[in-house]
This record gives sequence, C-alpha cells and structure tokens, in this order.
Amino acid sequence: MRRVVVFGTTGSGKSTVAARLAERTGLRVVELDALFWGRDWQPAPVELFRHRVERETVGEGWIVVGNYGQVRDLVWQAADTLIWLDLPLPLVMWRLLRRTIARIATQEELWGTGNRESLRGAFFSRDSILLWALKTHRRNQRRFALECELLAREKRIERLRSAREIERFVATLPP
Repeated sequence: MRRVVVFGTTGSGKSTVAARLAERTGLRVVELDALFWGRDWQPAPVELFRHRVERETVGEGWIVVGNYGQVRDLVWQAADTLIWLDLPLPLVMWRLLRRTIARIATQEELWGTGNRESLRGAFFSRDSILLWALKTHRRNQRRFALECELLAREKRIERLRSAREIERFVATLPP
C-alpha cells in the first residue's frame, strides 16, 4: 500500500481517514480540494487542476483524498489501493452537518485559499454542501460500485461501510 486513493461521498470522512492512514504509514496526503479550489471558491481550470495532480502524484508514497472525475484517470490508474468510504446517508449527513457548523463557528480557512464556509452558503444556497451530499450520495454509490468492479482484478479495493469497519481497517495497518 504505497499509492492510495481515499474516496467516498461528501462528508464521509475522507480527510480524517487519510490523516489516520498517513499517521500509520508515513505516506503524505494530497488533498484534491486544495488543488482544485482557489480564492472566492473559484475552481481551477481543468488543465491546471490535472497538472497540479500529476505533479503531486509523481513517484511512490502518497494518499490522494477526493472524488474529482476530472482527474480520476490519473489517480486511480496510478494507485495500488482504493479505499471507498461507503457510509450510510444518515451518518454522512450528521457528520457533514456537525463539520459545517463547526467550520462556520470557527471561521476555519480551507486549504490556504481564504475560503470559509458560511451559514448562507451551507443552508440557503443551491450550492449548499449539505444539498450536494443529499443529491449525490446514491449516484456516487452506483458509480463507485461499477468503477470498483472494473478495477477489482488490478487493485486492492477496500469498501468500508461503517465506522466500525474503518476502525478495524486502520487497526490492521502496521504502525
């Protein structure tokens, strides 16, 4: 396990799991959100985003965090291990709500971009992260299941469906 992708729906705990894996393995974490988002929530142009991802995934020893279709071919093909956080929607929504409220309350800056979550953006916008999670959870499950099935012969795939399964998986990794 030297080139890992941690993916799952919004709010499934990808960054948290990746940080724990990095702690156990010594691999560095590459946050796709940090490579994609610019100031004022402006997305990077696709070619720039792909360039950034290619630059960050050269060589051995990384954990990529995220679901971006624009770079899936780059990171999934280079990965030896795919870790799918396939948690139930109620758990995902609870975690996402808690995280969003905490970020709003603390005004946490995201990815060094100056971006912050806001009450308006989280609860009163068509671009709400909460609404996004609701709309994409089922679709992501279907898509990820198909994609993982196609790669099952080439890659190690870990589909973790509960907090308990995540804990067990992390515990199996050598410190």
